[in-house]
Amino acid sequence: MLRVAVVGSGPSGCYTAQHLVQLDPGVRVDVLDRLPCPYGLVRYGVAPDHEKIKSLQNGLRTVLEHERVRFLGAVPVGPDGVPAARLRELYHAVVFCVGAAADRRLGVPGEDLPGSWSATEFVSWYSAHPDAADAGFLRGVRSVVVVGVGNVAVDVTRMLARGTRELRPTDMPHAALTALAASGVTRIHMVGRRGPSQARFTTKELRELGTLPDTAVQADADDAALDPAFDDPSGLSPPRRRNVEVLRGWTAQHRPDARRLIRLRFFLRPVELLARDGRVGAVRFERTVPDGLGGVTGTGRFEDIEAQLVLRSVGYLGVPPAGLPFDAVTGTVPHLAGRVLRGGAVAPGEYVAGWIKRGPTGVIGTNRSCAKETVTSLLEDAPSLTARPLPADPLPALRAEGVDPVLWRGWQSIERAESRLGASLGRGVVKLADWPSLLAAAREAGDAAAWP
Repeated sequence: MLRVAVVGSGPSGCYTAQHLVQLDPGVRVDVLDRLPCPYGLVRYGVAPDHEKIKSLQNGLRTVLEHERVRFLGAVPVGPDGVPAARLRELYHAVVFCVGAAADRRLGVPGEDLPGSWSATEFVSWYSAHPDAADAGFLRGVRSVVVVGVGNVAVDVTRMLARGTRELRPTDMPHAALTALAASGVTRIHMVGRRGPSQARFTTKELRELGTLPDTAVQADADDAALDPAFDDPSGLSPPRRRNVEVLRGWTAQHRPDARRLIRLRFFLRPVELLARDGRVGAVRFERTVPDGLGGVTGTGRFEDIEAQLVLRSVGYLGVPPAGLPFDAVTGTVPHLAGRVLRGGAVAPGEYVAGWIKRGPTGVIGTNRSCAKETVTSLLEDAPSLTARPLPADPLPALRAEGVDPVLWRGWQSIERAESRLGASLGRGVVKLADWPSLLAAAREAGDAAAWP
């Protein structure tokens, strides 16, 4: 009988478990997660108002409720938890699906000023990630600069402009909802260093900005004029052509009666965050122009944009998983079709899937084919892997070493607690936003964890 540990319960981890149980009728899978809650970025990265995408949790739930799959939450793997080498002793194979947990930095002076954050930190706050802190993101903020023109940048821009009426039905934590309701933000600038035809947001996400109540959206016509493809988008791919068409409609928009204004700016590269009263007060940008090779070059001309809050959204980086080799340039673990490579040779029983395998690319569905490739490799190796004897069940051994996991019934108890919290606030489900509350709710369920 093949026994596999999958580290990470986001889409890549769940799809790995799904392929394993579908392709091997005897495999047993433990899905471990550092957090007490499953689903990874579907729970903690998808915007609260994107209910259709969040509904992907239903499919992931089906995987984790499979009779040959067991969820073990609140189990860190690494120096502060279970060593990766110990997992290899307890399971025939370990698949690491840990994503890309770090954010790229701007690398400019003033980036560490109070009021300067990564977009991911802001998302974690309004998504109730238990590691997030209420850092007073919006206190005293009138103008925001979001650096980046991808979907995460669009998400945070939209959440900053959303009204309480639209956010109250979501599962957003109540403290974040209250802070956004009291926000004094009236200007949001979303800024990219290249042109509108090179922006990476999807058209559906972009169009949503134009549907926000009491909010005007403007694309700067002078910026757009620097992009040859803006006037003639015929040579662009269909998705980018659609983006340009939306942006062209916003170059002439004028709504002085709107309470909030979202401005989309292009060909501006951040060079410094300027301090005012001990915190960020503005961002200095250098004007860029196309270099004819698909990139941009600086012009030596500068522009300052007022901002009491700066959110950078310029990409993710993989973090070295404890005990695994790591390529710092690509931010991935070296592998061959999902098999971990150590010194160029395959490391028996060690595998990767998801962003730590391929880098932060693709959409949620991309994880399916990525996981299937890894599982195919693992099952090809299974005859040699299962020759090694293992304990009848790894959980007693883990518990003997101090591991106290949140099991599936514990997660169900958290769900019930979040329903009760929402009802007490006159809302629907409201997420618990801190470790003590999550763990207390989980422990109400008692214990039951035997292998099926």
